[in-house]
Amino acid sequence: MSHRVVWLETGQSFQVEAGEAVLTAALRGQVELPHECRFGGCGTCRVRVLEGRVGYEDELPMGLSPEEAEAGYALACQALPQSDLVVSAEPLQLGSPPTRVQATVEGVRPLGPDVTHLRLRLLQEGLEFLPGQYGNVQLGDGRHRSFSMASKPNGGVVDFHVRRIPGGAFTDRRLSGLQPGETLDIELPHGRFRFRPQDYRPLLMVATGTGLAPIKSILESLMDDPDCPPVSLYWGARTAADLYLHDEIQRWGERLYEFQYVPVLSRADEGWTGRRGYVQDAVLADWPDLSEHAIYLCGSPLMIEAAKADFLGRGASLEHLYSDSFVFQTA
Repeated sequence: MSHRVVWLETGQSFQVEAGEAVLTAALRGQVELPHECRFGGCGTCRVRVLEGRVGYEDELPMGLSPEEAEAGYALACQALPQSDLVVSAEPLQLGSPPTRVQATVEGVRPLGPDVTHLRLRLLQEGLEFLPGQYGNVQLGDGRHRSFSMASKPNGGVVDFHVRRIPGGAFTDRRLSGLQPGETLDIELPHGRFRFRPQDYRPLLMVATGTGLAPIKSILESLMDDPDCPPVSLYWGARTAADLYLHDEIQRWGERLYEFQYVPVLSRADEGWTGRRGYVQDAVLADWPDLSEHAIYLCGSPLMIEAAKADFLGRGASLEHLYSDSFVFQTA
């Protein structure tokens, strides 16, 4: 039996066949519901089910917490309609529409043991992205590698923090040989992760590893802004060597309002005098009540899954909790 789905914000509708996921049917009907990974890991395709019911083949997908499901949210890439639906989802296009352009390499330098700073200059003017979004570097064989912009929009220059994946076609082999002046094909902007100035709430930014990149883009856009809200940044890493912008971040307080920076190490050595353990646990130790914050989570899917559940238990608002899960890619 098929079911009809209506997307509230656009008025578009499409039919979903028996056993078919909402997103699969939407794309078949040329309805561009927001999506990324398509296997339930990133959470980009999260929609709110305003009318009707959905189910899943097995358990809830990783990108959706039980609390979100109970509140009426679903992941379109995995959700199977059990009735006609009306869903709500913010339209995907933010800034410029995704555009494939050439970019010139301006610099390649190490930031940490396995993180490289890649700076590109776009060879097309007028492209706009919002702090927190990402771009796809094309590999030339139909594949691409996704990286969040680590810099605020700045005249066509974009920065990336690239973590090396052993054996990766781009991150391990191609990147190390790039020279200034070479060109790459890149498609941007993508993604819905971005700053929401309309929230008017203190910011709680929680990142692991290179999940710092989109957080950095957002915070750079707020520097010297008289409307900047209070900002708390919790950054989780394994060892002190992995805190590749540690010194720079400590200076951000000069340009951000009531800035608090808390680095947390899960594999600290005896010389580390700061916080230890998991980054979300450090947040819980410091904040007994999260009901007044706008919360941004970026990094490993496991951290985001745990943080969502724990933070909602401390009163965090689902309407003010945003996440960008760095799903593993083998490139």
